[in-house]
This record gives sequence, structure tokens and C-alpha cells, in this order.
Amino acid sequence: MNSEITRKAGEFLATHARLLERRLAQVLGGDHEAAPGVLAALTAHRNPDGGLGHALEPDVRAPESQPLAVDFGLEVVERLVEAAPSTREQAREFAAGLLPYLESVASPGGGLRIVVPSAAAHPHAAHWGECDFPPGLNPTGNIVARLRALDLSSPWLDDADSFCRNEVDRALAADELDAHTALNVLTYLESMRDPKLMAAFEARVPELTLFHLHPGAGYGLTPLDFVPRPENPRARLFPHEAVEAHLDQLEKSQQADGGWPVAWAPPGPAAELEWRGVVTVHAITQLCAYGR
Repeated sequence: MNSEITRKAGEFLATHARLLERRLAQVLGGDHEAAPGVLAALTAHRNPDGGLGHALEPDVRAPESQPLAVDFGLEVVERLVEAAPSTREQAREFAAGLLPYLESVASPGGGLRIVVPSAAAHPHAAHWGECDFPPGLNPTGNIVARLRALDLSSPWLDDADSFCRNEVDRALAADELDAHTALNVLTYLESMRDPKLMAAFEARVPELTLFHLHPGAGYGLTPLDFVPRPENPRARLFPHEAVEAHLDQLEKSQQADGGWPVAWAPPGPAAELEWRGVVTVHAITQLCAYGR
């Protein structure tokens, strides 16, 4: 990979990013001694109810715990364990501590809202509106799959699993399937290992909303959000040339300060810098994984 790209990205993270992203970048770069620091940084966002808040997901500035923050935190945990398998037990213990909070905010059927109404009382990105959402696959699918991957179990998790199974059928039959929900569906289906449902999902990929198969204007997920590494089995879902085009675009998008921009309006300058740290870690690890 281009050493100038990595050097500038490293400087950006050192001077602009949160401690969480700096420590995670160390682990993803091969420094496994930094792994306890990742969990410690996540723990700083934990509330007495066991959940995560305090703007862990930078677009919601609420100090109260939010399912959105749990989803964000579990993605960090997943990446940590993939990069440093020796952290699995500590990661499992951290994730187990989330279960009481998730049960407390779940719907009677087990599903989770992506944010709870308390978020509306604090600054948040415009796309969260009044913070009034029904329980849904986003984020329940991701959360269930990631907790199951750590061999966790609870009565609520069983209910949430059933909720996801029912909602997947509904989502695949819907007229529109947005890319964020689709990513949750895919993560959940991979944990189920149901070939029939997976085939039904794959048939829907070309129709996703908020998705750019090829580089385009405006906000949207891309194949790189689904396929972070070339050896990932998900690579079969997208044409090789589409992935390469997005890698070209990603490489060109590094800014003069070494970081990558965000494609939406965060709720203030702190949130924007925090997000730029997040997307810069994603960008540099994807480019490295693809040999760019």
C-alpha cells in the first residue's frame, strides 16, 4: 500500500481522532498489546444500566444509553476479536454486560428501536428527526448476530432472535429495502446459515435504496460497506469492477489533512471530527486489505 497514504492517515488519527479509534487502529495494524485499551475506551461510554451512551455513535449526543450505541460498540468488539482473537473472553464479558440494558428497552416481542426517545432531548443529527422509531431489524439483526457470535444467551436474546426471523421475511417481501436494513439482514442471515433465505436476500441486492453499486453523488452505502476484505464470501454479491471503482474513489477521497470526509451533516464540529476518525480507520483498513 502507498506509504504516504498510511503516514498521512496516521497523523490525522493522532491529531484529530478519539482515543477509541486511535487504539483500534493500533490493534488493526497488528499491535495486539493495545487491545485492552479498546475495551477500556468502550467501557468509558457505559452507563449504570449496562448500556452504552455518551455519543459513542457520534450523531446522537445523548449521555443516556442507546441501542444505536450498543450496535456501534459491538461492531468495534467484532473487529477487535477478528484482529486479536486472544481478546475473545474479555470481549465476551464486555458484551454480556449489555444484556440487562437491551432487555430493559426491548419491545414485548424482543425487537429494539434504533434510538429511544430520550435522544430527542439532546443534540443529534437531523436524520434522526424526533427520535421516534419502531422496533426493527436495524439494529436488532446486527446486535443479535454479534451477541450470538460470542456464544451469549438469555431469554431476551431468544425473543430477539424470533423477532428477527419474522422481520427478515417481511423485509424480503417489502417493496423497498434500504441498505442499512439490508446490512442487518445479511449479518443476521449469515448467523442463521439458511441458504433459502440467503438466496432470497441476494436477489434483492440490486434493488436496495440508499446504496451506490457504482460511485455516485449523495449519501449511500457501497459494496465496501458489505465487503470489507476481498476474501469475504460476500464478495460474490457485487461485480468486481464495482468494488474496484469504489476503491479508486476511496483512495482519491483522502483529504489534505490525511483523514477522510463524511457524507452527511453531523450535529456539530466535535461529532464531525469523531466521525472522520471512524471513517478514516475504516478507509485505511479497507485499502490495506485490498492491497491499495
